[in-house]
Amino acid sequence: MPATQKKITPADIIAYEKYAAERSQFRKNIIPTKKNRRMEVGPFATFYFENYETMWMQVQEMLHIEKGGAGQIEGELEAYNPLIPQGSELIATLMLEIENVDVRNRELFRLAGIEESIYIALDQERIAATPTEYDDRTTPDGKTSSVHWVRFTFSADQIAKFKNSAVEAVLGVAHPAYGHMAVIPPDVRAELSKDFA
Repeated sequence: MPATQKKITPADIIAYEKYAAERSQFRKNIIPTKKNRRMEVGPFATFYFENYETMWMQVQEMLHIEKGGAGQIEGELEAYNPLIPQGSELIATLMLEIENVDVRNRELFRLAGIEESIYIALDQERIAATPTEYDDRTTPDGKTSSVHWVRFTFSADQIAKFKNSAVEAVLGVAHPAYGHMAVIPPDVRAELSKDFA
């Protein structure tokens, strides 16, 4: 499965029985890729940058767990193909990971609109993230979701800067109730640079 592949097709899907038999190996194989596609920003915001491999694995896992057979495949591909970068973007799942239920409920009310405040800065030039879905991830009473999907769209010049290790790259959240940022480490940056192809 080439990492530069842009779309999962039904032909890419492994039959349920074969996947079940080799599932532990598939899960083991994806660990190094996922390790360098994960970033923590602040105490509980974790970004998981997606690509063909991570989304293929997600689709296979959904088919394995839900056992919907061939009829389930189309729906999974419709859900997860849009999260595969198409050459000039990075796409991430943002998870607000708060174990304590009371704290989580309180914080999710404070963080309404967090998906609109995310950015990558390249030597102070900010690339604002945009939510990948049109549905509002915040309830009418002001509680945000603990899971968001965001897209960073780069120009050719910004891609060159991202690939240039001399240019500082920072992933940040500029929400009034959650102002945190983290320098993108070299290993993560090298892995994410593969998405620009």
